[in-house]
Order: sequence, then C-alpha cells, then structure tokens
Amino acid sequence: MSEPVGEPVFWTDDSAVCEPLAHGADVSAHFHDFGQLRYAASGALVTTTQVGTWVAPASRITWVPPFHVHSSRSYGETDVRLLRVPAELAERLPTEPSVFVASALMREAYLALLSEHDPADSPRADLLLEVVIAELARARREPLRLPEPSDTRLKAVTDLLHADPASPATLAELGHRTGSSERTLSRLFGSELSMSFRQWRTLLRIQRALLELGGGASVTDTAIRLGWANPSSFIEAFTDLVGQTPGHYRTTARATRE
Repeated sequence: MSEPVGEPVFWTDDSAVCEPLAHGADVSAHFHDFGQLRYAASGALVTTTQVGTWVAPASRITWVPPFHVHSSRSYGETDVRLLRVPAELAERLPTEPSVFVASALMREAYLALLSEHDPADSPRADLLLEVVIAELARARREPLRLPEPSDTRLKAVTDLLHADPASPATLAELGHRTGSSERTLSRLFGSELSMSFRQWRTLLRIQRALLELGGGASVTDTAIRLGWANPSSFIEAFTDLVGQTPGHYRTTARATRE
C-alpha cells in the first residue's frame, strides 16, 4: 500500500472495536473531525496518509490527527481497537500522524477504556483517557515514516518497490521499466522525498521487516525474503534505523502478543 486511493470519505464516527481484519484487508481512504488512536491488539496495521506510511505491530499505537486522510491495510489477522480523541485533547498530541512505542501502562489503560464499557463521560473513562494521553506525551515516537511521492514518474517506481521490496533492480532498470531516466528519478528522490533511492528502499524493507518479525519470522528468513545479501547486513541496517537489533525486536513483539 503506497497512499490513500479513491476519493476520501468523511466518517463521523467509528466503533471502538472493528471486526477482525483478515490478512491484506484494506480500509479505504477517509478522515474524521476528531483525533483517532489505532492499536492492533493482534496482527499489525499499516496506515497510509498523503505524506507517508507508518507500520504499527502490536507493540505500537498509531495517532491520526483530525482531518488527516488515511487508509489502512492489515497484516496477519488483525484485531484493531480504535479510540476517539476529542479535539481539545488532540491538541496535546503531534499535528502529524505518528506511531508511538506502547508502554505496558498505556496498553492496559487503552484496552480497559475500550473493553469495560464505561460511559464516555464517566470519571473513570476520563481518568483512563488522561493516562493514555499522558503516556503518549512521554512515549518514544517511531522514526520510521516512509515518505510517499506525488510526482507520477517517481510514484511509478515506488509502486514497483511496494509490490516487491526485495527486488534487486537498480534505479536505472526501474527507470527503464517506467519510462524515466535514472538522472531524473535520482533528482526526484532527493527533491521530493529528501533521501536517496537506496535510503528509501532500505526504509521500505525495514518497515516490511517489522511486520515479518512481529509475525514471528526468524531474523535470517526475514533478511533473505526482503532482499539483503546476508543476515549481518540486515541486522546492521535494522539496528541503525530502529535502535535495537531485529532479534530483540522480535522477542519484544512476541512477548506483547502473548
């Protein structure tokens, strides 16, 4: 998934608990006049906006501010819990979509708020929501936003990479397939996405690796499946971008699922 498709729809409300989403299920582009937190209690949720794509396995919570158009795709059978955030509280959170590392306290308050059916304006519900917002304010923000292009020439290339992140094709080869020169594409990667072709493809692969590892795949299998020449180069790239080794990330994700 590379960006919201179709005409975005204004949704006035969301149920707190969606029906479980099958692997690969899409939620079409839409927006709200309130903020929304999105947590996958199982599986993983990919959220795409007009400016980038964020990956959130079960150890992460996604924040979408009011009026930001977004669409989604699930990875694995995904149990999504949605939390509406009123405008006055939304002002305390980032003005752009973000993904946060979810602390144990945040997850427990979040799930209690959605599963125990207190009235939305009850003192207990207010307190639990305040805990969630306070924990988000101090949580580490996930840096792995994958920027998405608007230029059609560049989008033709990134669409090919989204479809096959492991592709070893060079930028010249991808340009030949899409009808653009390597020089033009290289310039567009820098001017529109503020990174090189190699950096963008590495970031895409790391995002997919989060999904693979979160689903229980081994580090070696993930490295091979996503196009790294060897596991050590994958471990180095993953650690540089995520801030922890893929093995540690996999162990943490598994503990969260259990």
